[in-house]
Amino acid sequence: MKSRNSGLEISHEKPDPLLIAKKYDNETIALICALFAYGNVKAIVKFLERLDFSLLEASDHLIEKELSSYYYRFQNSQDVTSLFIALKRLKEIESIENIFYEGYKKEQSILDGLWNFISIMEELYPRESRGYKFLIGSVPKKASSAGTYKRYLMFLRWMVRSDEIDLGLWSKIDKKDLLMPLDTHTFKVSQKLGLLKRKTYDMKAVLELTETLKGFDDSDPIKYDFALYRLGQEKIV
Repeated sequence: MKSRNSGLEISHEKPDPLLIAKKYDNETIALICALFAYGNVKAIVKFLERLDFSLLEASDHLIEKELSSYYYRFQNSQDVTSLFIALKRLKEIESIENIFYEGYKKEQSILDGLWNFISIMEELYPRESRGYKFLIGSVPKKASSAGTYKRYLMFLRWMVRSDEIDLGLWSKIDKKDLLMPLDTHTFKVSQKLGLLKRKTYDMKAVLELTETLKGFDDSDPIKYDFALYRLGQEKIV
């Protein structure tokens, strides 16, 4: 399977939230770009281009004032504001990489790293709203029955891998341990190509597809993510 990890794959003609993340080379801004990466890709990029990321250094009051008219699909302005304040508080105590690494390091488990991060986000800024919960997620009772956590797994791909597509800003997590950021495009394409047998769109499908891709490259299985995504998006398969 050929990779399509070329810088030519991302542009305003071929929009992707990574287009905005690449402008800043910053883990916090990249996470915001990833967490809002659902729905129509042009709408995602348009929303992200309007955000003033310098607010991550501002007071809570200024963040609330400046983002009072910002909303995106499930997120109202209070949800958007809450995310900025939570991530600002996080920056003051620890890097996102170190928080993920703290959970990951014992068993080299990406999911343990993710559960650690979500738990800390919930502690830093507890907010009970559908929009905010959708953004930051929650720790499942059983990992095997969890959803795909696609936006977080995509963010981890951006941070850990380094090539013309991905940012490679982190050094503590091994790319061999990344999991497939499974969305509806890659789910259907992977089934059609015989890479995935599971019929349910969930974490078990993520793990199965990741294991299949390790058969192509055990040291970097997720390098095929972007190619599979584009095949589905462009309706080639």
